[in-house]
Amino acid sequence: MDVSKSEPSKNGAVQRACGGCGEVITERYLLKVLDMFWHEDCLKCSSCNCRLVEAGPSLFIKSNLILCKKDYLKLFGHTGHCAACNKTIPAFEMVMRARTNVYHLECFACQQCNYRFCIGDKFFLCENKILCESDYEERLVFANMAVHPPSTATLAHIKRQVIHLQPQVMKLDASEF
Repeated sequence: MDVSKSEPSKNGAVQRACGGCGEVITERYLLKVLDMFWHEDCLKCSSCNCRLVEAGPSLFIKSNLILCKKDYLKLFGHTGHCAACNKTIPAFEMVMRARTNVYHLECFACQQCNYRFCIGDKFFLCENKILCESDYEERLVFANMAVHPPSTATLAHIKRQVIHLQPQVMKLDASEF
């Protein structure tokens, strides 16, 4: 884009030419991007042509392109793979994270009973699998039984013993990849 020259107005004030259309900006407020001034309607994403004033509070500049967040991530963002389904996750998609694992929102569920977590739910990462609290406790009970087979103990007795174990609890939190 070319930088247009400013022209003085009749009263001596400097007028600014728009970096998009080249016309003089007569509005009271100026948008300044890449050391140029813009009309609100002229400041558009170089990729999808959406008005950046409406696209949100931020815009991105790379290789002299002015981009909305979605197109910036499409063009320059990193993609990853879902730890549950192993399919590609586009850079602009919302994801769930558990330690170093990243998941599609729809894949973030108990990998034993398929319970879909809600914000604030407890979940457990056990052997790199996400489990709900109930399935995690059940797994602990059976793991304990494998190591220490019960002679006369009941399942309820073993569960009471396992409750005293303090696993690392994680809370659900949405983020962008």
